[in-house]
Amino acid sequence: MDMLSQLLSLPKMRRRVFAALAIASASQLIPTVAQADVEGDVSYASKYWQSATSDAREAFIEESMPPGFQVFSSALDGPVYADEQGRTLYRWPLGALRNGSTGDRKDGPSNCTDEVLLHSAGLMSPYPPGLLLPDADERLSCAQVWPPALAADDAEEVGKWTLATRADGTSQWVYDGYPLYTSDLDQRPGDTLGGSKMSAERDRDGGIVRQPVGPPPDVPAGFKVVQSTTGRLLVTKEEYSVYTRDGDTLNTSNCDDECLKDWTPVPAPEIAMSRGDWGVVKQASGFNQWAFRGKPLYTYNNAPRTRSFVGSDVPNWRSPTWHNAYTQRAVVPPAEFTVQEVEFGGHVLADSRGRTIYRYNCRDDSFAQLACDHPDSAQEYRMAICGNSDPQLCRETFPYVRAEPDAESDSRLWTVMAIDPQTGRHAAENAEEAIYVWAFRARPVYTYKGDKAPGVTNGDGIGEFTGKRNGYKAFVLRDDFGENAFRL
Repeated sequence: MDMLSQLLSLPKMRRRVFAALAIASASQLIPTVAQADVEGDVSYASKYWQSATSDAREAFIEESMPPGFQVFSSALDGPVYADEQGRTLYRWPLGALRNGSTGDRKDGPSNCTDEVLLHSAGLMSPYPPGLLLPDADERLSCAQVWPPALAADDAEEVGKWTLATRADGTSQWVYDGYPLYTSDLDQRPGDTLGGSKMSAERDRDGGIVRQPVGPPPDVPAGFKVVQSTTGRLLVTKEEYSVYTRDGDTLNTSNCDDECLKDWTPVPAPEIAMSRGDWGVVKQASGFNQWAFRGKPLYTYNNAPRTRSFVGSDVPNWRSPTWHNAYTQRAVVPPAEFTVQEVEFGGHVLADSRGRTIYRYNCRDDSFAQLACDHPDSAQEYRMAICGNSDPQLCRETFPYVRAEPDAESDSRLWTVMAIDPQTGRHAAENAEEAIYVWAFRARPVYTYKGDKAPGVTNGDGIGEFTGKRNGYKAFVLRDDFGENAFRL
């Protein structure tokens, strides 16, 4: 009996329950909630993304590197380290799950081995260990999916770059204490299809995710850069968002006494000096204020929480004069996508009719925590959630977002993919059975049959652990009350 059969035979399994809920709710008419017009939202492009012609890239602090290694500017995760072939380097930091932990311990050996793991590890309740994984007949080892970044025999350590010996005696590069890997998904220099810099520390129900490594961002000591779904958000060291103002001119603050009631200039030390993207301007009162790319920076006094976007609504969300600051944003998505206001307080990406876009998340329950959300991986996980293992019902419940075969995007994050609708796997282009769908980071995107109006997100969280380990999550651009704009 394979893993899928075993899971569905267990009493009241979440996999079966969530699939049933998805099917049942799809037949109900969902009342309309607060929503934006489907058309006329092109102003959002400048709110969340940058144009393909923008030269804005995150500056970084140069570090010593081994010969041949290099830095590429990725489309979403900013600067990343790559090996001699241009393949992005990743780490797999040890993390605790519900019933144990896995990953690499800092300054410890690599736990990504050549062993093909055929059974579940029992790390993610309610599944016990020992269940046969559904892709056992074609399963790869961790080291095949995540090839170790091997070093030459004469390689020498430099700076944060050290060497470790693998079990087979080969030498592996280590950065800042963590063994390094490449991803079998990455095709071009700067790809980060294997993982994300978005932190999963606060919620590990999605498994232990690999993280691309890169040089530190070149920001003053009082600032940080955090990864969001639309780019590299600039925040203070306490993680409060910083903003720029349309009313200011180049390297000059025009924020008067009335303005200062709601906004606080970000102070710069007396010894601070202008360099690179960073400048120092004088406030009317005489103290120094930081400016980024010529625009003075402020924090919003009425911010309800850290990592907030609410300051960008002033004077209102349709016509803001204040803007979140980014070191680098993703390029605007294809033209047929829209942005919708949603009831939970925020914005989501939507299709041309305003229906919320969903991404599918999946990580298996082996010690290797291999991703199962890609069309080249086993589809049994997804089929069980979206259609109770019925491919047709799956396509009806979470339809693919269709695309013209020759459609193009200015963003390398968005591509058109040929899919076999019966298997959910890649299809050969021009194959008779192929359908063409939009994909984000090489994964197809979907809508949900139960969303009956623009801005409704009834499909969000359908799956195991509210869709984090195996299921569907709305493509959130902004969440005023939670962390969903910073989730994987």
